[in-house]
Amino acid sequence: MIVPSLGRPTQLARCLLALGQLRYRPYEVIVVACEDGLAAIRRHLHFPHIRAFPNEGGGVSAARNAGIAEAGGDIVAFIDDDAVPEPTWLDHLVSAMEDTGAAAATGYVRGRNGISYQWRGRSIRHDGFIVPLPRDGEAPAIPPRETGAVMIEGTNMAFRRDALMRLGGFDPAYRFYMDDADIALRLFDAGLGTAVVPLAQVHHGFAASRLRRQDRMPTDLHDIGRSLAIFLRCHLGADEAPAVLSLHREGERRRVLRYMVSGHGEPRDVRRLLARFDEGCLDGMRAAFGAPRVIGSPAGRPAFREDPAPGVRILAGRAWARRSLRREAEAAARDGDIVSLFRFGLGTLYHRVGFDPAGYWEQAGGLFGRSEREDPLIRLWSFRERLAREVGRVAKVRGLPISGT
Repeated sequence: MIVPSLGRPTQLARCLLALGQLRYRPYEVIVVACEDGLAAIRRHLHFPHIRAFPNEGGGVSAARNAGIAEAGGDIVAFIDDDAVPEPTWLDHLVSAMEDTGAAAATGYVRGRNGISYQWRGRSIRHDGFIVPLPRDGEAPAIPPRETGAVMIEGTNMAFRRDALMRLGGFDPAYRFYMDDADIALRLFDAGLGTAVVPLAQVHHGFAASRLRRQDRMPTDLHDIGRSLAIFLRCHLGADEAPAVLSLHREGERRRVLRYMVSGHGEPRDVRRLLARFDEGCLDGMRAAFGAPRVIGSPAGRPAFREDPAPGVRILAGRAWARRSLRREAEAAARDGDIVSLFRFGLGTLYHRVGFDPAGYWEQAGGLFGRSEREDPLIRLWSFRERLAREVGRVAKVRGLPISGT
């Protein structure tokens, strides 16, 4: 799998720790990172399946292409540096592609609370707008072509390497934004299928970057405007692009206004950001795109991980025992186990799930509070009943035995 990284060494280290707990075998990890990221990787040298290469700063598409050039596997998966995968993520992506014959696959993405979804199956149109796909259970499937091109989520996607070679890889004209939408439409237009895999799940927290703050307020819309203009020229044509760009601009204006109203910005921020969006659109209308991307055979020896998959361990207790439980979880993670810690307090607090930088999964909330957002606000459980329910809820993505409760 390939991880492009720029300016987020702390998040990258956490991502690498989670990638080290994947149950799938064999696999390798290729990171294309800036110097700070490379320093973080050097602290993970006890993971011999990680190979690192410099990020030359050409954007996410260029970084992904650099990773593809080094990848030794027939299937290439991608995840962002500010995301962490569930331990069975790669198992579900690969098996879905094998079972369906798909050229690509994309999974579900959970948000910062670890339970609600950021993205589930979606379709990308040639005008750049996204619409939901019908969802039906947990089985992976290639949606019918009449539903449109499957939107491939950049932080949760996999491809057959020969399909990427056929398409020429990612278009380096996209430095940020719409790179995944572009490859999704090019796959679709080439008649290649993309599977939606509900159980292939990653957690994505929207870490701060040079283009957005921690509260998700954008700091610059130039690259978004530029990428949208390139995308629309490519997939609609230069004549139709300006009119559709104005619709996207209105969407960005409303988005920034919502942040301003919620106290994250000022009117001058709205004006500045929209001016940058317009500048980006002008740049994108002039920019070259669709040039051949050279993706060669791996230059180095692949470093596939083939040791036995890690074991799993379930820990559970009351909220007031969190210190001792966390110490136990951290020790078990150091021993190489995939650890799931469940802590329930006497109350109705909503539940949260996260991957701790110490290497274990933790779910915390009220014994009577809801986890899935479709649950009732309050439900009476015994501790044993609640634990059994929550272990069962994540068992298929975490690789847990339900009988382990």
